[in-house]
Amino acid sequence: QVQLEESGGGLVQAGGSLRLSCALSGRDFSATIMAWFRQAPGEEREFVAAINWIGSSTYYGNSVKGRFTISRDNAENTAYLQMNSLKPEDTAVYYCAAKPGMGGTPQYVRTQDFESWGRGTRVTVSS
Repeated sequence: QVQLEESGGGLVQAGGSLRLSCALSGRDFSATIMAWFRQAPGEEREFVAAINWIGSSTYYGNSVKGRFTISRDNAENTAYLQMNSLKPEDTAVYYCAAKPGMGGTPQYVRTQDFESWGRGTRVTVSS
């Protein structure tokens, strides 16, 4: 059974940084595409970033390009989301997601593209 566990959320002032982590168990992490989504209150779940199996290719949502960086450590079965220059509109619950896959640009932006999800970690950015 695949399990994903996010950590690293919290309260931060606008302009600050946070790093989220997502630990995966129950499948071969190196054959898995990893992604982050977020959901603000009353909003649809929104694609944030994705990374291919070895970390050689990434894909970002327009609202976070240039500020957020997705990465992974296959030895630790963990994916990360470094969030810099945070804005109040980044406030949301951030979810980690996984799907089988390896190479190519991980241009998967729909929630239905991913079969495994974590429970989320809350990020609050104060103005």
